[in-house]
Amino acid sequence: QVQLVESGGGLVQAGGSLRLSCAASGLTFSTHGAGWFRQAPGKEREFVAAIMWSGWSGGLRYYADSVKGRFTISRDDAKNTVYLQMNSLKVEDTAVYYCAAKSGRVSTLESSWNQWGQGTQVTVSS
Repeated sequence: QVQLVESGGGLVQAGGSLRLSCAASGLTFSTHGAGWFRQAPGKEREFVAAIMWSGWSGGLRYYADSVKGRFTISRDDAKNTVYLQMNSLKVEDTAVYYCAAKSGRVSTLESSWNQWGQGTQVTVSS
């Protein structure tokens, strides 16, 4: 059974940093694409970042325009863990952050991802 477990969320002041982790069991990130989505209160879940597995396009990364230059997605295949380093956090980054995994090409479309974690809360205060 596949399980994705996020950690690293919390409360941080605007301008600060957090690193989210997503540990997988039942699948290997070395052969699956990995992504992060977020859902703010009253809003739909939205794409944040994704990374291809290393054998496909050399682990190409994709980012939403709203986080480009501030967030970095990475993967440690030895630990079967994906990370989201979030710097220069803004109040509008406040959301529940979800880890996701899928086979094949990654996508910004939520509906194309078939494995999800439970989410971790990130709150950015002004």
